[in-house]
Amino acid sequence: MRLSTDKLFTLDAKRCACGGFHAPQDHSEFLASMPQNPADLADDLIKMGVYKPQVLKLADQINRTEMLETLVLERLSQRNPEKEPILREMIRQAGGLDQAMVAAFGPQASEFFTDTLRAGPYSRRRFLTQVLVAASVIGLTATQGERELSAQAQGSLEKTDLRIGFIPITCATPIIMAEPLKFYEKYGLNVQVVKMPSWAAVRDSAIAGELDAYHMLSPMPISITLGLGSTAFPIKLASIENINGQAITVANKYKDTLKGPADFKGFTIGVPFPYSMHNLLIRYYLATGGLNPDTDVQINPVPPPDSVARLTVGDIDAMLMPDPFNQRAVFEGAGFLHMVSKDLWPGHPCCAFAASQSWIDANPNTFRAVNKAIIDGANYASQAENRAEIAKAIAPREFLNQPEEVVAAVLTGKFEDGLGNTFDIPDRIDFDPYPWQSFAYWITSQMVRWNLLEADQADYSQIAQDIFLTDLARDLARELGQTPPAEMLRVETLMFDSFDPSDPAAYIQAQIDRYGV
Repeated sequence: MRLSTDKLFTLDAKRCACGGFHAPQDHSEFLASMPQNPADLADDLIKMGVYKPQVLKLADQINRTEMLETLVLERLSQRNPEKEPILREMIRQAGGLDQAMVAAFGPQASEFFTDTLRAGPYSRRRFLTQVLVAASVIGLTATQGERELSAQAQGSLEKTDLRIGFIPITCATPIIMAEPLKFYEKYGLNVQVVKMPSWAAVRDSAIAGELDAYHMLSPMPISITLGLGSTAFPIKLASIENINGQAITVANKYKDTLKGPADFKGFTIGVPFPYSMHNLLIRYYLATGGLNPDTDVQINPVPPPDSVARLTVGDIDAMLMPDPFNQRAVFEGAGFLHMVSKDLWPGHPCCAFAASQSWIDANPNTFRAVNKAIIDGANYASQAENRAEIAKAIAPREFLNQPEEVVAAVLTGKFEDGLGNTFDIPDRIDFDPYPWQSFAYWITSQMVRWNLLEADQADYSQIAQDIFLTDLARDLARELGQTPPAEMLRVETLMFDSFDPSDPAAYIQAQIDRYGV
């Protein structure tokens, strides 16, 4: 409950909202004396008649679901983790979270409203405090009862039958596994995951509104929203699907000659899409060897399912692709792993769950539910003991259509590199759904560096805040009992440098100065 005193009173010498004529300083002195504690302020406003008894009586007519929804929406409009100490104090004043929830939302809520009208100031004050607490903290705790209350607060789902597009790669693990492992069903959804042939098809389908939501490369919501390479169309990045999980794979004929980035000169290199982490990361790597990615090599978009065949027949010399296709190239004897992407940037984002702004606006409760299912699934996938089960669930033809042993090698991190070495890297691919806005800053900086985005269009803060739904991802994670970060930005540590999001332009210039490109 937010009460804005400047809307209650007009500070001039005309007739005022309080019903009389006063000089401006009279109101100033009065407002200065108003209590700052929200519960005290609400109590005083009732005494003053701002809340009329007839208005309070309307509470008897509000059913439980409507009241929950109203209060939770009020909380969501104030998402701010720094308010937590204040909320803790309010919980204490309310007599504890359980009492606040029961008083505000319990089966006798209507009777409690009525009793409040007859009770003395202390009871009314306690009730108001409890409602404030419940409206503010619902979703910050994780007991099953509170999850049920939160679900009721969201209202009914606008849609339950959904179609979500995906590319058959391990990066899509949370989106794919949520169907066979019934994470969607857990949140009241019946989801069909739909295999897409390429990222261009995902983009075009999103703009056409052909599916409900999408598996996208994490730069794609930025590029599509800004109209880079397509019609401008607002897309929101709801959660990160995977971190790490890619590799630089090179054709076997270069086993004895390729040692570092400078040795890629003259290569034709496959990436899944121009607006991809793969394209940005291979450019980052090549530049450290003094190569200009636009003149010293040829970088071509290759749909991931075609990549191993293209490497086998020599159409491409190397690729930075999502798995399992790097591992499949080793499995087929077509190439070797030069480097896993975790080495280039530990914890880097790759793919994301995304939906259009128009779809979210039309289906806010459904969007929240499906995003929650995916965040829940990502947490499950992050646990090493679940990886073998997941590999079995997503390897079949309708999903990845890959040998289970290839998928398991990627997910478990126990793999061979095609050079006779065996590795055990548990986080070769990992799953952390939190959409750090510093990811958006780095992606935008590299789009500027490689002339994919004009520098004067690079409003870093605006792009990150408008497109990455970090606040919502944090709220949903907390409702699930997880402990997401309170911060939105952090310094990112890469193989050759560190990225400070406070000054992206300086970072770009430092890269150019150091490597000449």
